[in-house]
This record gives sequence, C-alpha cells and structure tokens, in this order.
Amino acid sequence: MKALILAAGYATRLRPLTDDFPKGLLPVGRRPIVDWIVDNIRRAGIDDIRLVTNARFAQLFEDWSDGVTIVDDGTSTNETRLGAIGDIQFADLDDDALIVAGDNLFDYEIADFVEFWRTRGGSAVAVHDVGSKELAKKYGVIAVDGDGRIVDFAEKPDEPASTLIATATYLYTRAHLGLVDAYLAEGNPPDQPGYLLAWLHSREPVYAYPFAGGWYDVGDLGQLLEADNRLRERLGLPRRASYTVDD
Repeated sequence: MKALILAAGYATRLRPLTDDFPKGLLPVGRRPIVDWIVDNIRRAGIDDIRLVTNARFAQLFEDWSDGVTIVDDGTSTNETRLGAIGDIQFADLDDDALIVAGDNLFDYEIADFVEFWRTRGGSAVAVHDVGSKELAKKYGVIAVDGDGRIVDFAEKPDEPASTLIATATYLYTRAHLGLVDAYLAEGNPPDQPGYLLAWLHSREPVYAYPFAGGWYDVGDLGQLLEADNRLRERLGLPRRASYTVDD
C-alpha cells in the first residue's frame, strides 16, 4: 500500500499566511500540519509516502521531506491548479492507496481505518458526525446501508439529509484508482476529492468508516487556531487567542 498526501492547493482563505508558504507546513502544536499526518501514516506501517504539491512550494516541501517523496505537479497559480482529483491522477499510483488531504487533522489511528478497510472488499472513506446540519452543508453528506456501504452522497447540499459527512481521508483499491482516468475523461470536476467518491459509490462498493474524537478541516484561520490550540493542550502548552507561526 502507498500513501498520498494532497498538498498542491494555494490556500487562498488563509492569505497572507500562505502567500509564500504552503498550508501543510504551517505549525500546529509547534509542528508542521503534515508532520502529524505522516506520523499517523507511519504508525499504520505504510512506508511509501508521497506528497503532491505545486511548483511554487515544491522546494519548501523538499526541505521538509524527511523520507517523504515529493511530487511536483508543475502548476504555479491557483487558476492553473490541477485540482485534488487531477493530482491523484498525476501521482500515477499503481497500488492500493491511502489518500489524505494535507490539511485534514484527526485523532483516530489510520491503522484502525486500514484494518476496517481490509474487511470490506471495496474502497472506504473516514466519516464523522458533525452534529449540525448547518455545518454539514460545507461537506459531502452520506447515507449508508446496514453493512456500512455508502448508498447516497451529496456534495455540499443546501438541505443535508443528515449530519454524517465524508472527511478527506480515503482508502482506495488499486482497481478503483484505475477509474480516475474514466472519471476525468467524462468531464467531471477535477477539484474536491469528494466528487470522485460521489461518482464511484454508484458504480463500485465504497464503505464508511465512522470515527469519534477530534477532527479539523484546516481551511480557514478559525479552524487553524482551533487545531493549534487542541494540539498545544495535548502537549501541555498554553492556549493562544490568535494564531501566529511563531512559538
């Protein structure tokens, strides 16, 4: 199994922090966001870890890499980005793969997710009950059958049917990753990895892995501060009222 961390976006909602610096390397709990993700992947026994980024930030990730293979998708602006699904295709994975958004922090162990996936015979996504339909509107809302197989998926619905949402952590079989070319060839959206899941679940078995505990989608300054304070508390550090890259 391989792992791919998606980190080729330009994080426009976090500017000016991300004008010249990638979101994935912003510190939370005094460590880059991606450090926490990589540690969790390695605890699951996955050693072949790749991170796809853009040409603007590739060298910064190379300087950080610590055994992670950096894949430069060649783009240099938000307007020319390949999108998350385009980057999955660009990475040319040839095995079963764990795919994680580089701004997706969570408390559960990836090893437990992998164990769940191995018992299902399909692909899988980690899902979380956000407890609010207003919040669920920002994400992909799912429904499952009695076996945990996804039977409905609505990306950012105006009227969510539930508060159970798909997070940006996926386990894809090699065969299912082979369908990415067909997905893109049909003219489907290349951004937002949830769109691939929405397309795939009606064609192939995809299962939902429910998890409890903390989860942060670090897309704006409020979530970044919340994630930073959560990890600072875990390390016995004082909370901060505002986020800075120092300390």
